[in-house]
Amino acid sequence: MKSKYIKIISTLIVGFIVLITAIYIDISSAQVSTRDDISWIKETPIAHRGLHDNSHVENSISAFKNAIDNDYAIELDVQLTKDNQVIVFHDENLKRMTNDNRDVSDINYNELKNLKLKNSYESIPLLKEVLEIVDGKTPILIEIKNGDDVIRLGKELYNIVKSYNGKYAVQSFNPFVLEWYKNNAQEVLRGQLSGTFTGDSSGNLKVYEKFALENLMLNFKSKPNFIAYELKGLPHFRVSLLRKHNIPILSWTVESEKELDKAYKYSDNIIFDKIRP
Repeated sequence: MKSKYIKIISTLIVGFIVLITAIYIDISSAQVSTRDDISWIKETPIAHRGLHDNSHVENSISAFKNAIDNDYAIELDVQLTKDNQVIVFHDENLKRMTNDNRDVSDINYNELKNLKLKNSYESIPLLKEVLEIVDGKTPILIEIKNGDDVIRLGKELYNIVKSYNGKYAVQSFNPFVLEWYKNNAQEVLRGQLSGTFTGDSSGNLKVYEKFALENLMLNFKSKPNFIAYELKGLPHFRVSLLRKHNIPILSWTVESEKELDKAYKYSDNIIFDKIRP
């Protein structure tokens, strides 16, 4: 009987040690930034793919100008064309937004720039064109789209933004491209994107990969300055713990007043769509 109690107590002690270790790793797996230029991450609502509506198509120059005019920060997506040009576009395939059924990575920019975004006369912009237009008027949150060439994309992106004088940050679901920024471009604010990884966002992830990413278990690689977490996955224990230790939390994508209330309860700021917070 005595040995049974000893075994129980030993198990509890080991469990407690594991818990404390996990909490320590969790806290130390993000990097608190004391820089003045991170305040916008917590304070300025961020328009998802620009402030788009029936008159301003997503990830377009007009949507970005609309965000500036309404005092919102801008979230946008970047990826590489076949000839390694950094463009602003969300989908891997062009079909939904241009009716051209090819992948972005299979087309050179000289051909791609002739395609028009749906219901508009606008073309898919280069990132450098967007930066010239925004010109520091509002902060920009740049999502590095995941893919086989994500590290190359991260490097090409840095070659463009390193001379930009406005406020900006990068974010990605891929912790390894953020690790590259940690090791090679520490001056760039970096955010770890995560969420429930259900539906389309799950991609071809294996169960253990999904679990690790959903629970931010690779933060020790990326050491993010902030977390951008899917709203429907909040509240989340690890996210709440990081927030208590002064890591800014963004929630995405907020699309209604009801969601807005939840977002501000569990996060510091929002990436929004379809509403005007």
